[in-house]
Amino acid sequence: MVDSLDAIHQALQTLTAAQLHLIREIDGRGLPIAHHASSTAVWLRERHRISIHAAKRLVDLARAVDERPALDGALVAGAVNAEQAGVIATTVRDLPDDLGPDLVDEAEAVLIGQAEQFEPAILRKAGERILAHVAPEIADARDTAALQRQEARAWQTRAFQLTRLGDGRVRLTGWLDETGAATVNAALDPLCAPRHDNDEPRTPAQRRADALVEVCDLATRTERLPDNGGQRPHVVVTMPFDVLEQQFGVGVLDTGGRLSPTQVRQMACDAQVIPAVLGGDGQVLDLGRTRRLITGALRRALELRDRGCAFPGCDRPPRWCHGHHIRSWADGGSTSLDNSVLLCGYHHRIIHGGQWSVRLCPEDGRPEFIPPAYVDPRQRPRRNLYTTRS
Repeated sequence: MVDSLDAIHQALQTLTAAQLHLIREIDGRGLPIAHHASSTAVWLRERHRISIHAAKRLVDLARAVDERPALDGALVAGAVNAEQAGVIATTVRDLPDDLGPDLVDEAEAVLIGQAEQFEPAILRKAGERILAHVAPEIADARDTAALQRQEARAWQTRAFQLTRLGDGRVRLTGWLDETGAATVNAALDPLCAPRHDNDEPRTPAQRRADALVEVCDLATRTERLPDNGGQRPHVVVTMPFDVLEQQFGVGVLDTGGRLSPTQVRQMACDAQVIPAVLGGDGQVLDLGRTRRLITGALRRALELRDRGCAFPGCDRPPRWCHGHHIRSWADGGSTSLDNSVLLCGYHHRIIHGGQWSVRLCPEDGRPEFIPPAYVDPRQRPRRNLYTTRS
């Protein structure tokens, strides 16, 4: 069976070569135009009911092998397949104009020989370095010039956009150069690993999105970002305080986006709250002073106690964590060590989702978490063993 499959494959390449010869001859004689088709590719699409992309590839390859007799012979003999022939033809076509016909022929011969080992994708990569085989004295200079052009283009076209879609989502689009992408990857990769509890519900793409938010969240809590409008970087959420207390209604971001009460209450756990009195038309009548929540000595004490995210199985360090009020501050909970716990952004959202709950153990004052019944029917309290003191 294997021998038969190999024989059929080789025969198909020979038939493809014959097909390409006919297409080139038909194209050269102008037959498709005589049949009132706009191009040979369109004529092929209509006659053989193939896609226009497949038809264009056949026409392009037919012209390429017509110009390269050695490549044509290799295809007829089954030494290369049609995909490999397309890669070789493109590589040879893109060689420098001043290389000389002998070196072009040598490059073609090297690639035909490598086709016995490499599939098209790897053969294409080999083609990118073919000058190093046939003209090493100019290969480095050509590569350097090409890289400089690529770097200049990447830097010139760098971009980053956030587009609100109006359905609660914001689309991220953009381009980075290689150096910028390496920096972003270095920052995100440590945060993209699956959780250690082997119950990771997030896809890799979701983990990368969460990592980007975590990096930015950490940056906004440092003292090294420049001021924005005379203030440290911040996010503004507006909603009536009585609405925040009653857990209904929505909050409005300074960007115009809308947040659910759950999201607002999560942000309020470790945030600056500025009371403002507004008139009926939204005019600011009185603006109070900022009240900062879990900061200063209390934050340091919380970090010493929890030593990072307290959620079971999480290894996020303290600098990645928010201070969470066990009993919400909006519900009258105090801003104190015995009403606080450190949570990373991901597990902060989990707790505000309402399925897990957190409390401090009365014996030692350490945080413990009560899982939902579908995780543990007995709902036994759990602790983070990664940060437990020895």
